[in-house]
Amino acid sequence: MIPYGRQIISDADVEAVVAVLRSDFLTQGPQVPAFEQALAAFCETPHAVAVNSATSALHIACLALGVGPGDTVWTCTNTFLASANCALYCGADVEFLDIDPRTLNVSVPELAAKLEAASAAGRLPKVLIPVHFAGLPCDMAEIAGLARRHGVAVVEDASHAVGARYGDGSPVGSGHHSDITVFSFHPVKIMTTAEGGAALTRDGALARKLALLRSHGMSREPEEMRGAPDGPWYYQQLALGYNYRMTELQGALGRSQLPRVPAWVDARHALADRYDQELAGLPLLLPWRGSPARSALHLYVVQLDEERTRVSRRHAFEALRAGGIGVNVHYIPVHTQPFFRERRAQSLPAAERYYARCITLPLHAGLTVEDQDTVIARLREVLQ
Repeated sequence: MIPYGRQIISDADVEAVVAVLRSDFLTQGPQVPAFEQALAAFCETPHAVAVNSATSALHIACLALGVGPGDTVWTCTNTFLASANCALYCGADVEFLDIDPRTLNVSVPELAAKLEAASAAGRLPKVLIPVHFAGLPCDMAEIAGLARRHGVAVVEDASHAVGARYGDGSPVGSGHHSDITVFSFHPVKIMTTAEGGAALTRDGALARKLALLRSHGMSREPEEMRGAPDGPWYYQQLALGYNYRMTELQGALGRSQLPRVPAWVDARHALADRYDQELAGLPLLLPWRGSPARSALHLYVVQLDEERTRVSRRHAFEALRAGGIGVNVHYIPVHTQPFFRERRAQSLPAAERYYARCITLPLHAGLTVEDQDTVIARLREVLQ
């Protein structure tokens, strides 16, 4: 089976992890802080806080921004469940936004109209979570302007977008358009720490909150304590936190992987160029690649053109899987999930239409031209 995504592990990655196994620290040692410093430098931002998953990063991002019972968080429905669940973990509610059919990211005009209506009704969200779907950055300059106008905090869910760049050329994660940016380092993403994630910010106070929340709400820093410490062994719990720490093994793997991200993104673009060329004559809607931003191209998602084919998405999916092509579907709109539908019924037609005809094709930096040719050939057979 040719997978839609997979990790690339080099001998240097293995050696980095083995070195940690032979060291004195498997957790809370020097590797994670070193990875955080490298990631912050890579993204041109002052602070990176590494955690055990992007889900954890989203959770503590909401907590650090004060999300709690009675608040509402808005996010795009074309995403993974974690982008919404993080609000519920804080006791808040969540509402979903529809997509732009071209970018598959949040519809900025809909967001603007919804914010105006919410402002008039006194029901503005506490936090907005735009999602950089498939690695393509949202129009964060526009989104940030809207959010600032209404006093709404912004958390970028950039789980797909390590190595991406905004339209102005600055790296995703630099933090100029949001309060916090979240990355994922799951094995199918651009780079991996096995499981893992990070929250990046330009705000030092927010960074300290994030670091506190990832480790039980506990501090050993005398300047953060309430009263003088009893001695050098002393610690205080200052907030209700969680055990969301990243291990030293993961930090070492992340440090080893990070320098290769630009080359991996370049490789994904080259493969996407081949897909664009070879699939042009098929009854498909190909990903829009006309943005001034540079996508990390975590996913290459096609949509069946219903006006040019009678092949259903289900038939195409099953036929491709039967032929050894590990296609997938990204995403089932979160607002249609039973859990969320029972909380609040919403109709978001652009996302629903997109979902009904989308298929994710294999795309990762380790995909060979021969395997890609097999994907293309099988897809032609299914559709023609």
